[in-house]
Amino acid sequence: MPRVSVAAAIAEVAGRDPVMAALVERVGPVRLTATRRSEDGYFAELAESIAYQQLAGKAAAAIWARFRALVEGDLTPEAVLALPEPAMRSAGLSGAKAASIRDLAAKVADGTVPLGDIHRLSDDDIVDRLVAVRGIGRWTAEMFLIFTLRRLDVWPVDDYGVRKGWTVAYGLAALPTPKELMAFGERFRPYRTIAALYCWRAVDTALPGT
Repeated sequence: MPRVSVAAAIAEVAGRDPVMAALVERVGPVRLTATRRSEDGYFAELAESIAYQQLAGKAAAAIWARFRALVEGDLTPEAVLALPEPAMRSAGLSGAKAASIRDLAAKVADGTVPLGDIHRLSDDDIVDRLVAVRGIGRWTAEMFLIFTLRRLDVWPVDDYGVRKGWTVAYGLAALPTPKELMAFGERFRPYRTIAALYCWRAVDTALPGT
């Protein structure tokens, strides 16, 4: 399928649903700028996402900075695998997170997670490979698809913000279940990422009747 612009995808989403059209008009255009990173850049982003899990921003940033200081230059799988685990723990990483980052490094190195040609893989294939890594769940994989790879048809139905935004935008009495939200999102294929972005914006945007 040919790659379309974000502007064209927004117009398509708005044209399929009056509620989404009103939200698009109220919020304005959202951006999803394409960024092509190196294999090492993708690896560092995924490792950082593991380090940040379940921690407040400042605490996670401090731990990540100490961990990064252990490696000179680019953070590569080979550099991580060469680090002794006690050194990783000394930076503030828990044993579980140190093991997860090492598992990511091993799976990138052996090709289980092929970051060098990841753009060739489908969304589902990328998710399947990433969730094979210890400490990476479906939500983390979906955020990687949206905010790093800029894929246009990702629908993170387990994300609270998306569920809450849908509830606000559509005036529902309760949050939709992930299964319900999956069905609701079908109307926006293959641009469900755009709908998700507007759901996130709906949470912090004043909407009529709210």
